[in-house]
Amino acid sequence: MKCPTELNQELRQRILNLPGVTERPNAGIHEDAFLVGRKMFMHIHGAGHCDIRLSQADQERVLADGKARPHRWAPEAGYVTFLVNDREDLEPAFDLIRMSHRYFAGKPNVEQTESQQ
Repeated sequence: MKCPTELNQELRQRILNLPGVTERPNAGIHEDAFLVGRKMFMHIHGAGHCDIRLSQADQERVLADGKARPHRWAPEAGYVTFLVNDREDLEPAFDLIRMSHRYFAGKPNVEQTESQQ
């Protein structure tokens, strides 16, 4: 069984392996923010507390299916919360993260940062 720090490192590495993703560590209230272009599509608080931004339709479906919890502060922005507590949580979390990444990476109004051009 992996410790929370190891799980967090594996999760972060998998996120950073997605095309066009950059990380902004210590980004204000978000300990680790992940961006595609200039759009933050998710962030992590502590070890394994993932706040993931989805399209409104995806957010509604994911919440209705019980695959994530409502975000405490910004549900109107499409955020959901998923807690990665053990190894078995990695894949369900990453399914949501991929869904978010596909949505925001495919948006034509997502500007690319200089390092992605």
